[in-house]
Amino acid sequence: MILPSSKHQKITPPQLARRYGCKPTKVLGWIQSGELRAIDAATVRGGRPRYLIDEKDIEAFEVARAVTPPRPIVQRRRKTALKEFF
Repeated sequence: MILPSSKHQKITPPQLARRYGCKPTKVLGWIQSGELRAIDAATVRGGRPRYLIDEKDIEAFEVARAVTPPRPIVQRRRKTALKEFF
């Protein structure tokens, strides 16, 4: 029996949902929209899907959804409406 290596370990949507602290329907939505890759390991085609998600695909998903720090806000001088005449 060959044991899966840590690089090729697969998890289910409920397990990923527990990891992220969200509902499994949210993970299924990401899979159905194509944002998160998964394979269908169901024994019957056309039946209820049994999705398995690879750890590499989770890493790619996290990189794609990473938040970049905002650019610093540059304060501009406002033009005053007051005109001085000498």
